[in-house]
Amino acid sequence: MCVRQASGAGNEEVLLTSDEAKSLDDWSPDGKVLLYEDVSPKTAVTDLWLLPMSGERKPIPYLQTSFDETHARFSPDGRHVAYTSNESGRDEVYVRTFPAAGEKWQISSDGGDQAQWRADGKELFFLGLDRKLRAVAVNTDHGFEPGIQRVLFETRTRVPAGLASRAYYAVAADGQRFFVDTIVSEGGQIPITVVLNWAKDLQATQK
Repeated sequence: MCVRQASGAGNEEVLLTSDEAKSLDDWSPDGKVLLYEDVSPKTAVTDLWLLPMSGERKPIPYLQTSFDETHARFSPDGRHVAYTSNESGRDEVYVRTFPAAGEKWQISSDGGDQAQWRADGKELFFLGLDRKLRAVAVNTDHGFEPGIQRVLFETRTRVPAGLASRAYYAVAADGQRFFVDTIVSEGGQIPITVVLNWAKDLQATQK
């Protein structure tokens, strides 16, 4: 795991080296902690770990269970973490407290993955397993209170895969615009239209 200045200046710095497969999920809002996925060599499931960016930079386990926990995202205030778990038998989106992985709330109800927060932390978005993008209002005035999920729109992105580290969409800070990785053609082929003698036809229309 490495880090480098966003400007591209300087050399990359190695933060962590190990034999296990790892995927970087998020950086805490205060820049002090990295949140990443680590496949356990003992259980072969994916756990969530923290890497402090100061001191000895010794990895700290955040969430270790007998299930896969993936695609974790810090809330904008740094008090909660949204993530995907298959503990129910399918991928669902959950939220836990931070820094201690204490109280837990299930956000999705029909399968979900790829959670993303609105910039003010008042809304949580995720992709359903049916490719529909959903939103859940969040109230943090008294702890954490998730609302009822609602469908925003259907996408043509790839069906989320629990162990895929890439993100299939991004949310604008105001939660009103989305950039979605979209499949152009289900068959993987884009049709090409070839127009012959187009110059002659153009001249005919100008007469």
